[in-house]
Amino acid sequence: MKIAVAGTGYVGLSNAILLAQHNEVYAVDIIQEKVDMINNRKSPIVDKEIEEYLSKKTLSLKATCDGESVYKDADFIIISTPTNYDSVKNFFDTSSVEKVLELVKKSNSKATIVIKSTIPVGYTERIKREYKLDNILFSPEFLREGHALYDNLYPSRIVVSYPKGHEELKAKAIEFSNLLKQGAIKKDIDVLIPNCTEAEAIKLFANTYLALRVAYFNELDTYAEMKGLNTKQIIEGICLDPRIGDFYNNPSFGYGGYCLPKDTKQLLANFNDVPQNLIRSIVDSNKTRKEFIAHQILAKNPETVGIYRLTMKANSDNFRQSSIQDVMKILRGEGIKVVIYEPTLKSDNFEKYAVINDFDLFKNTCDIVIANRFSEELKDIKNKLYTRDLFSRD
Repeated sequence: MKIAVAGTGYVGLSNAILLAQHNEVYAVDIIQEKVDMINNRKSPIVDKEIEEYLSKKTLSLKATCDGESVYKDADFIIISTPTNYDSVKNFFDTSSVEKVLELVKKSNSKATIVIKSTIPVGYTERIKREYKLDNILFSPEFLREGHALYDNLYPSRIVVSYPKGHEELKAKAIEFSNLLKQGAIKKDIDVLIPNCTEAEAIKLFANTYLALRVAYFNELDTYAEMKGLNTKQIIEGICLDPRIGDFYNNPSFGYGGYCLPKDTKQLLANFNDVPQNLIRSIVDSNKTRKEFIAHQILAKNPETVGIYRLTMKANSDNFRQSSIQDVMKILRGEGIKVVIYEPTLKSDNFEKYAVINDFDLFKNTCDIVIANRFSEELKDIKNKLYTRDLFSRD
């Protein structure tokens, strides 16, 4: 089976490696440097499993910038390009997906197209009509940054959907789901083959529920901090209820990263003509939490505040939409000097903030150091550390 994968971020590269164990796979990207790294068996993203599989496993995987040449005789073409939220349009920017669709229509309109990029509810049906391409499937991903390949090897579920009324494509959806199962290590995997619009809703509602859970425990923490209560004891008492569970409950500076902020806003936009209160409150709650964190810092009257890491998650080099950046903007707006310690940054400047990657100098420069997640290297400055990390995880 020849498979082309457009986009080599967390989603694209992890799927390419998974499928390249048993198929001939070509990873397509517009950035030559990323293509060269993959061909030299080096990972362009931080993910331990990806790095291990690229360096040690025998994979039928090649990378290229010439998408048209590999699309023309591919059996499946997976689209996993970025779909960032456009705050002006109040919708996902799906232009990267459409660029691939245009090239596929030109070079191989008979290939089965599988969209893996996150898209609005109703997108697949609309784009199928606009491009007159009936052979489009949608398969949402449920991956964590820093654990993308692991989550493909041990998936919580596999969802591959087909357009409503196109029963002949159901067989293709099942075939693709079997390819994903074939590459996985986990054997007992739940597989769903719904229609595309339902699958799009599964993706956005799943991530919005995760955001809801983050927002809930953050608001609990805000209440406890304002009232002088022990947040950890309250959370432990609540989460002993098996219906709630002791997971995804560690307070933070707000939900961030690539997925949750944009997916919650997109779902809210999809609710434009549907009555709701909860979805709006999830989006608003995150903004309120970041403002609260900033005001807690301002109340300490610091001159210089240090930001320990811009990344939101362990084993990740990605700080797109990290909540701490909004906290930084509020602090700077109040005249506070803000400096950053972020070893993944090679520059001494980020968004006009000074970057200090001499850790001792960083610690000595700051009146207060704020950290979304605690690290052992901060233990000697606990007297000037502000974090809401209670469980040293998540």
